[in-house]
Amino acid sequence: MVDDVWRDGWVRKTERQTGGNIDGSGGARQNRSPSQPDGAIGSTDDSNEYITPLLLPDRSPLRSFQELVERWVEVKDCLLPSEPKERWDEVEILPPFRGRDVICVGKNYREHATEFAGSGFDHDTSDTPDFPIIFTKRATSIVGHNHPIQPHTTITDKLDYEGELGIIIGKKGLGVSKEDAWEYVWGATIINDVTARDKQRDHKQYYLGKSFDTFCPMGPLVVPASELDIPSLLLQTHVNGKLRQSAHISELIFDIPTLIHTCSMGTTLQPGDVIATGTPYGVGISSGAFLQPGDIVEVSITGLGTLRNVIADDRSTEKRTKPETGDTQAILVLYHTMSLLDLPSAKVYVETSGLETGSTVICIHGLGGSSSNFYPLVEAAELGKKYKVVLFDLPGHGLSPLGGQTVRVEGYVRCLEEVVDALKIEKAALVGHSMGCLIATTFASLYPKRVTKLCLLGPIKQFPSTPFQPLLDRASTARSSLSSFSTLSSTLSIGGTSPSSHSNHLVIAAVRTSILHTDPEGYARACEALAHATDPAYGSVEGDVLVISGHDDKTSTEQIGESLVSVLKGKREVVKGGHWMLLESVEQVAVLVKGFMID
Repeated sequence: MVDDVWRDGWVRKTERQTGGNIDGSGGARQNRSPSQPDGAIGSTDDSNEYITPLLLPDRSPLRSFQELVERWVEVKDCLLPSEPKERWDEVEILPPFRGRDVICVGKNYREHATEFAGSGFDHDTSDTPDFPIIFTKRATSIVGHNHPIQPHTTITDKLDYEGELGIIIGKKGLGVSKEDAWEYVWGATIINDVTARDKQRDHKQYYLGKSFDTFCPMGPLVVPASELDIPSLLLQTHVNGKLRQSAHISELIFDIPTLIHTCSMGTTLQPGDVIATGTPYGVGISSGAFLQPGDIVEVSITGLGTLRNVIADDRSTEKRTKPETGDTQAILVLYHTMSLLDLPSAKVYVETSGLETGSTVICIHGLGGSSSNFYPLVEAAELGKKYKVVLFDLPGHGLSPLGGQTVRVEGYVRCLEEVVDALKIEKAALVGHSMGCLIATTFASLYPKRVTKLCLLGPIKQFPSTPFQPLLDRASTARSSLSSFSTLSSTLSIGGTSPSSHSNHLVIAAVRTSILHTDPEGYARACEALAHATDPAYGSVEGDVLVISGHDDKTSTEQIGESLVSVLKGKREVVKGGHWMLLESVEQVAVLVKGFMID
């Protein structure tokens, strides 16, 4: 299956892409859609209809090309297909690389060097440079396929296009020789080096006139070098359907090994660096046909597809710094981000939403849970209107990969601490469910000044005997086979909910799905962590505490709830439902949480 994904999904291994067919489009794309709101890496075939999301060997989602390039040797032969497939025309294609300036080369085709030298826009009138002309485009200029290009009409009226091949660096290199240069090439993509010619002329350098926002469209594909005959590739640029540029990469004045050698002299190239290799003859300066709002620019390269962008109307793309809300009304910026944080102890999937600044609330799920368990509560309690809301998946749960560490509750607490530090959170309110309550109270006992409030949903404590054998037995069942884990999820979805919920098929399905979406080994390790857990120093906990228990909860019993209220000097409320009251009695729980956290 992996071979099929690689062969048919990226580009066909059986046919190296050469200069004969400009329409080749098999490759990998970074796309965003309702099902992948933070973006995902997907493979596509020559039909160009569907994109298949890709997973790393540990079945964690592949979220960035940067990660793919850095781990290429490790993962290239074992990437896995995922679901759902997305229609190419229904997703947003993101630029493959962001957050790092693009290395660029000027006047690197002879005919273009001549046309530029005689255009009146070049401060150097020599036809052919003696050395490669190197400059950069600012990272903030990078946009993706189909993203509008802002013409910045208040700054320039000489907007021009430059179709270029982008070379992607695959490994770190300093002082790379020409002979070894191809070893540092991971692959290729397409770049449109959009330029304000008047600013390029007036400032007598390249950087400013080429770095305006949206001036670096990139994509839509990346393709490994092993699948391309790069020197023979054909580059073409069309504006409003008319051919403006056409040249083979073999026509470069300074070839790719020379460019890599030059760019690495005294400067370390990094994996994920992109070198835009120069543009051929046919840019707008020769005819005076500069780009106008509504123009469509399409740059095509053999095997890399077509990068398409429209010149926008400045009035439609003008950014407003703030909405018209009146002089005294506060402005609340609501947002939603998702990412896989590479923390010291583990890779952890994190979501943030609600207010961009201000107080923070962190939700911590339990055994067999995930961050998505809190979605209904966050919405119903309107936490995002007052807080920055942070949700994350513990290692081996939800979208967080398993990792290799042996887990104890202290390890999960360390993971929470690393999330807090990575997001630069000074203090926060904590909402925990089940095992998440033990993690929250342990963190609060260690760092009492960093916790403002504790809301504990179905909290648990140290078990009567340590290690607790029933949990060790459950860990063994989870590891034994997938069918055993599936049976276990069915048993737990009934045993962990109230009898009154058993006829609510959506609740039972939600609980079972939550457990089944946990890596069986991750679930087993969490069972072992709980089996060996000990109570924290509850007396060190500060701040207000609310305990919410399910009326029919057999795990977090009334005795446990009352003992916690006593030692933590908090209050306790009881709602309908069992241990999964978070999903069984959302509205009841939301009213209590909102009253405690907000009102």
